[in-house]
Amino acid sequence: MTLIDSLIEQGWLKTPRIIEAFRKIKRVDFLPKDMKDLAEVNGALSIGYGQTISQPLVVAFMLELLQPKPGDKILDIGSGSGWTSALLAHIVSGGELNEKLKMKNEKLSGKIIAIDIVPELVEFGRKNIAKYNFLEKGIAEFICINGSKGYKKEAPFDKILCSAEAREVPQAWKDQLKIGGRIVTPIGSSIWLFIKKSSQQFQEKEYPGFVFVPLINKD
Repeated sequence: MTLIDSLIEQGWLKTPRIIEAFRKIKRVDFLPKDMKDLAEVNGALSIGYGQTISQPLVVAFMLELLQPKPGDKILDIGSGSGWTSALLAHIVSGGELNEKLKMKNEKLSGKIIAIDIVPELVEFGRKNIAKYNFLEKGIAEFICINGSKGYKKEAPFDKILCSAEAREVPQAWKDQLKIGGRIVTPIGSSIWLFIKKSSQQFQEKEYPGFVFVPLINKD
């Protein structure tokens, strides 16, 4: 049984468009050369600079909470290897749905803004995702800045995903999220889901029992 099939069988992967992204975007394409043979391992793997490519089970869980959809604009904080950014880019660009739209001369306008504070990882992620043409199509953009400040230039966002442990949700993320939008982020040893109900009101839910590398904040 493949890793993806086991994630489906165990209930971590449920949504057809997320499953499609996992099948189309190969994790092996986002690993350092000396780790290519570990692509099917359901564990976090080091990509250097104190950062990791997240455990597939955790990525699946977070994307299921995020509920990315075709046409969404998503801020991906702590983009690292670029794997999660590529999964999201496949989804927001419509995947197989987009092929049907092309036949009708229509297109989706989804976009992923991938942020990392480590310049070498931004370049690593950009190089990896280039294998899927998301950069040249304008579906994904990689930026080296402090993710704790969000990215006001492209706000508001439909969804915000953070793949590193934050101490709390920065106010900038809350301000840059559309009403009805979702933030999924680790805080401590839990994954948290925040749904923006109004400009000041958020619905919150905690899912404990996870471990992440910390979000780097150089301020």
